[in-house]
Order: sequence, then C-alpha cells, then structure tokens
Amino acid sequence: MSTARTRKGLVGVTGVALAALALAGCASSNPLDDGETTGTGGSDGTVVIGSQAYYSNEIIAEIYAQALEGAGVTVERQFNIGQRDAYIPLLESGEVSLFPEYSGNLLQFFDEDTEARTSDDVYAALPAALPEGLEVLDQSTASDQDSYTVTAAFAQQYDLTTIADLVNVDVPLTLGGPAELAERPYGPEGLAATYGVDVGFSPTGDTTVEDLVAGTVNIANVYTADPRIQTEDLVVLEDPEGLFLASNVVPVVNSAVVAEVADVINAVSAVLTPEGLVDLNVQSTVDRLSPADIAEQWLADNDLG
Repeated sequence: MSTARTRKGLVGVTGVALAALALAGCASSNPLDDGETTGTGGSDGTVVIGSQAYYSNEIIAEIYAQALEGAGVTVERQFNIGQRDAYIPLLESGEVSLFPEYSGNLLQFFDEDTEARTSDDVYAALPAALPEGLEVLDQSTASDQDSYTVTAAFAQQYDLTTIADLVNVDVPLTLGGPAELAERPYGPEGLAATYGVDVGFSPTGDTTVEDLVAGTVNIANVYTADPRIQTEDLVVLEDPEGLFLASNVVPVVNSAVVAEVADVINAVSAVLTPEGLVDLNVQSTVDRLSPADIAEQWLADNDLG
C-alpha cells in the first residue's frame, strides 16, 4: 500500500470520532438529527452529498454538488465525514444521499473475499455486494489505486504502454515502493506470476517517486491519482490482467434519490478521466485552489457548468 492510500485508509475510532465532531458542529444541517431528516437526504428533499476527509475525494464531491445545483437540485454538503465505517451507515439510513467512492475498495468493504480485480469485473460485482437501499451509478475511467509507473522517458525508450511490455526491457528492472510491497500479492512475485516480469526490489518508502525520477529505481508503485504523475512527467502502465484491484471513481447513492441525480452524475462520470483527476489534484496541491473553484472550472471546461 502506498503512502497516498495510507493517508486515505485511516479508519476506526479516530475517524468515527472526527466524523461525529464534524457533524455535531453543524446544528442547522446535522445529518444525525432525526428531527431534521426525511430519510431521502436532507430536509424537504434536499440531496446531501458527503465526502471523505481527503482533498481529492472532496473535489469530486464538490463537482457532484455544483453539477446538481446547476440542474436545479437543492444540495447540502457534508464533507470531510471520514472513512467508510462512519459514512456507510449514513448512506444506508438516507441521511447522506450521495458519495464519491472507489469501486474496488468499496467492493472489498462489503465482500472482503471477492476475487474480482479488473475494472469491469469489480463494477459488475458491486450491485450484489451492496446492502439493500444502496446503488452505484456509472463509474468513471478515473481511478485512485495502486499502479506500476515509469518515467515518460523510460516508457518512450522501451515503448511501454502496459505492464506486460516490461518483458521487452533489456536492462535490469528494479521496483520501488513501501517495504510491505515485497509481500503483497501484487508485489514482485505477483508481477512475475501474472506478467512474467522479474524485478529486483528496493524499499523506497516515502521517497518512491523521488527515487523513480532520479533513476535509483525504474518502476515504482504509485497511486494513479497522485498529482506527481503530471508534475514529474510519469506514465502509469496499464494492467490488463488485473494484477491490482481496480478502484475506479464511482458514485454510491441511496436508492431514494437515484431518479433525481442519476442523469446529472452519470454525465460527470462520463468525462472524468484518469488524467483529469490527476489534474484536479495538481490544482489542489500545487496551485492551492479551493475545491469550489476547481469544481466550477472543471464543469465549465467540460460543458457541464
């Protein structure tokens, strides 16, 4: 698991406590206030949109919110709720209506033994795994998941598009990533078994991208939404055999609001690409723009504003 995912994977008592504090601080829009909710989002039919306490997820949630507002839907924002243990119960109860999710991680939350790995297989497995009352809308091609990534120069030199293409590289391959990658099913042994690619391994930890750019390693375990993919001119290698668990951005909704939001949110998913998500994250981490400004410009650029 990469550093980026570690940041997103903080769960348990701390996450739940933070969520409770955040919700309690909004007296007039508290989704835990039984007297103010209708079971279909917020009061008076308002669609309540939540997000994780993670900048990339909040940007997507803000895009959903502004797109719906542009379509005349009344929206309430309950961002930075926390992790799945905190927000899934709110979605099930209808106190939160809509949430940007990640397909593979969502599937494993409900079915930890799933064998689905590719984008299509994961998405196909979600409807049966979700509890009654929850549905997913169309997934986007954008993802936030493990990958094997190389520099653009290395990809061009060896004509690399997919992980399978690494078998044609005529120099020793060294994979960089967190120390635990050595034992992961998608680590060096999985890479050899799935693609026939043999690599050395260097536990690069928090300096994985820096080591890749410096040439200390020539393959790196990087998350697909990492803004450094753009700023450092990196190339994510495609994974046609499903070595990694696919985690595409997918909206999860309470069934009560599907008819109200599906067309608008599906239109967003249709144009949210991997490169587009990376660019949104660059605008947040490098340009320091607010989620509201990033979302407004993205919607305008994609003729959805």
